[in-house]
Amino acid sequence: MRSRTAEWFETKIRYEKTMEDGLQKKITEQYVVDALSFTEAENAIIEEVSAYISGDFTVMDIKKATYKEIFFSENPRDDRWYKVKLQFIIIDEKSGKEKLSAVNYVVQSNTLQNAVKNVEEVMNKGMQDWKLASIAETNIMDVFEHDGTRHVNKPEEDERPEFEDALKAELEAGQEKEEAM
Repeated sequence: MRSRTAEWFETKIRYEKTMEDGLQKKITEQYVVDALSFTEAENAIIEEVSAYISGDFTVMDIKKATYKEIFFSENPRDDRWYKVKLQFIIIDEKSGKEKLSAVNYVVQSNTLQNAVKNVEEVMNKGMQDWKLASIAETNIMDVFEHDGTRHVNKPEEDERPEFEDALKAELEAGQEKEEAM
């Protein structure tokens, strides 16, 4: 299991899907993307689903997720996403009393039981006391992590080997010397 903290956005895509019986049916699917803004989330989901959906689709909804961290499984059979609410036991500094602080997470798993096991695997690595308040399967189809290539103002990388730049500079310097003579 690995965990990833980010700014997550839940998006809904509507498109016509060919069903097993051959009929076309309009469906809405939910995806989660890692983005810095609503605009970036919309661009990211359009880019991601364009590879999987043929034909037209519409981004129906984008909203900030109520969770900041997702637990990803390395098991290829884990194809479902569960929303988990954990309560952390914290001490109120003023009164000295214990309080519960609720935090939401999303965990990847194939069953409810494995989702609980995956949460325990991640959370038991820490030192903080916690308890599982609730867990439920979501409608999330997939989660797309930010890969660093979607920045609008990011300069395009030059794929030429570095030695070509050095060789070009050397040739230009040689030409300038010849012209000066």
